[in-house]
Amino acid sequence: MRAVNVPLPLEGVRVIDLTGVWAGSFSTAILGDLGAEVLKAENQYVWQPLTRGSRAHPTPDEVKAYPSTICFPDNDPGSRSWNYCSLFVGMFRNKRSFTVDLRRPEGREILGRVVAQADAVIENSTVGTMEKLGITYEWLREQREDIIFVRASGYGLTGEYSDARTLGIHLESVMGHQLLRGYQPEEPILGVFAADYVSGTQIALSVLLALWHRNNTGKGQFIELAQAENAAAMFSQAYLDYALTGNVQDAIGNRSIYAADGVAPCGVYPCLPAEEGGDGDDCWIAITVSNDEEWAALRSVMGNPDWAGSPELATGAGRVASQDLLDEKIAEWTRGFEDEALFHRLQQVGVPAAPVLHSWRVLGDPHVQAHGLYEPCEIEDDIGVYSYPTPLYRLPASEGGIRRPPVALGQDNDYVYRELLGVSDEEYDRLVAEGHIATTFHESVR
Repeated sequence: MRAVNVPLPLEGVRVIDLTGVWAGSFSTAILGDLGAEVLKAENQYVWQPLTRGSRAHPTPDEVKAYPSTICFPDNDPGSRSWNYCSLFVGMFRNKRSFTVDLRRPEGREILGRVVAQADAVIENSTVGTMEKLGITYEWLREQREDIIFVRASGYGLTGEYSDARTLGIHLESVMGHQLLRGYQPEEPILGVFAADYVSGTQIALSVLLALWHRNNTGKGQFIELAQAENAAAMFSQAYLDYALTGNVQDAIGNRSIYAADGVAPCGVYPCLPAEEGGDGDDCWIAITVSNDEEWAALRSVMGNPDWAGSPELATGAGRVASQDLLDEKIAEWTRGFEDEALFHRLQQVGVPAAPVLHSWRVLGDPHVQAHGLYEPCEIEDDIGVYSYPTPLYRLPASEGGIRRPPVALGQDNDYVYRELLGVSDEEYDRLVAEGHIATTFHESVR
């Protein structure tokens, strides 16, 4: 039985979230999952691109044309789309939201009063944004001397690229990671955002280390974290390969990076199309053969076709040299099977395989369900109960999971202004009238 009276690791730690998009939002999601009280500071007059959605006030017709990463329950954006856009809800669990217009001196003064009661401040904007707002490490230390301030811009605070606006996709292109993805001789595949998640984990780790440092020394820290440097870590093997052997790696598609060890065939192969679902109903199965025993098992399942008995394919090295032929022949075979049935058939004989699931099939996958990767909860506006991503890890002695559903804009204004700052009713009403306190984005924000 879980001992729910055991606190989460960061219980009692307060983090001010000035981040946007994915890298920053993911970092504070991790800290919130660990028990930190994350206060997301938002502004009704400023739309953070790709944070709570692509636009504040999309029409139903616009929503129908959006990619699957930006969708809404029943394809209806509603009157407050920013509270339940798919782009947002996956990373705004276990957080609080308050609104304040940081562009005005009074807004910065309000933030300063919150900083005085906080442990860390995190931002990942383009260099110059915080400077224009007057939010510097020196100013933050005036509010709380031992504050931890993390600045996670794309390319660092100085240097040739420092003022470049960037997303994870741009970082990876500049660093060269995109050149390692794709299918030769085609163009690189660009629509992947892995750098955001790598940076998010490192931002969170930097806060954990800074808290440890402060607990031991009593001193806060200023942390500069260039996301590009974190993106480079994703392909350190390519750097090492070049440094040690002079080999310049290129894209290998779905083939194994361990081909030199005889891992082949390794790929994703077509299956019978799905009978129902959303866009992209074509189905695929991933198959990897790591040794001669697995190759023999695969040959047997395929019915030992003549081509598979070729002496050249009897060894791992021979199979690696014949990967084009293997991909062609295996694809011809897999096309006649439903992916789930073939998956079980292959695994039963010891061949590693798995279906490549459409997004609409993931929630029903028994492995996903067994691991509790999604949790039902209800968010603002009475739109119903939906499944949302849960933390990536479990802390058996603590009450983890989704303690607070994805937070609505300004949902915790009362908590921040009345409880933390102790403003009077009259002052609260004035701040509402002057636009600091809100629960909707201003109509001028499109």
